[in-house]
Amino acid sequence: MDISLTSAIVNNATANSQQQFAQAVQVSVLKKAMDANASAVATLLGGVQPAPTPALATDGTLGTQLNTYA
Repeated sequence: MDISLTSAIVNNATANSQQQFAQAVQVSVLKKAMDANASAVATLLGGVQPAPTPALATDGTLGTQLNTYA
């Protein structure tokens, strides 16, 4: 077997392994960043109070069938 071919195969396998490891690290960092962002958004949204919904009219001819507001 040719030594240069064997060396090329080993070098290619090593480079591929290093690339897979680098991608795994990048995905891990991305997941941590997304978790941190999700936590920050949850904190921000926790302080927001939703606008109260006006009650539907119970008597009269207006507002008893359809509740629309801007």
